[in-house]
Amino acid sequence: MIIVVKKGSDKKQVDNLLKWITHQGLKVDVSVGENSTVIGLVGDTSKIDIDLVHSMDIVDTVKRIQEPYKCANRKFHPEDTIVDIGGHKFGGKNFQIIAGPCSIESEKQIIGIAEAVKKAGANLLRGGAFKPRTSPYAFQGLRENGLDLLVKAKKETGMPIVTELMSIRHIDLFKDVDLVQIGARNMQNFELLKEVGRMGKPVLLKRGLANTIEEWLMSAEYIMSEGCKDIILCERGIRTFEPLTRNTLDLSAIPLLKELTHLPVIVDPSHASGLSRLVKPLSLAAVGVGADGLMIEVHNDPPHALCDGAQSIRPEQFADIVTRIDVMLPLVNKVRA
Repeated sequence: MIIVVKKGSDKKQVDNLLKWITHQGLKVDVSVGENSTVIGLVGDTSKIDIDLVHSMDIVDTVKRIQEPYKCANRKFHPEDTIVDIGGHKFGGKNFQIIAGPCSIESEKQIIGIAEAVKKAGANLLRGGAFKPRTSPYAFQGLRENGLDLLVKAKKETGMPIVTELMSIRHIDLFKDVDLVQIGARNMQNFELLKEVGRMGKPVLLKRGLANTIEEWLMSAEYIMSEGCKDIILCERGIRTFEPLTRNTLDLSAIPLLKELTHLPVIVDPSHASGLSRLVKPLSLAAVGVGADGLMIEVHNDPPHALCDGAQSIRPEQFADIVTRIDVMLPLVNKVRA
């Protein structure tokens, strides 16, 4: 249920309404906009008398929400959520680019790539320390040592860092990580989602391999229900019957999500196709449909990468993509800061 409060309502009356709602055993999510204040009621609202609430002087409208996701729902929060990562903002008119290798391999590799992508225009550095792999025999990352190298690259370049958390038992290792990534395979690891929601850090939530948009938003709801409001959704392609690409990038999800949720949405064109030659066109297409950013895999030597070399681009290719993106951004009313 949402309650829209009239513009200019007395603060004391609003506070009394909030107290009354919480006394009914419900949680409240308050969104203050330019023209109105929206109060979202989370919990069993069946005992709330809509007619009674609507009769209050300060109340404009009252509506019951049918969608199972409440906190992530744009009806609860009409204004775009702006997620700030080290001064770099996602959402609204802001556009950001995250770049870096699929996997951290050495100090020289991660720092060299970090310097190159920063020079080209990336504002956040990605790098995998813990790598989920289909085969138990494949390279699965440098783990704790990889995190240490990623933090070192952060100190060298000043770039906020993004890396994937795979297990609850690793949470304490992520104290210096600026944006915690939940990968596609863990999108419905609900116990992990709840713990991540309590970390007090922004979260990048990737869409699952074969999950619907509603299931994806419900995973965001798990995180938000534990107190985390700074979530960035990442479309990274879904599994279909098409064998020529690693996954199928669902670009239609971007404008749909803009209608359904206030959370920023970015695109990972690297995992979406699994083919480096498709990264540029998919990146530009993502900008065109209104994405709030990109996460691109960049490696200084893709043929010899220990993980996902086929989908990684070189720093000079990344620089070319950023140049083209800058031409497009004014057309979609976005800026890259």
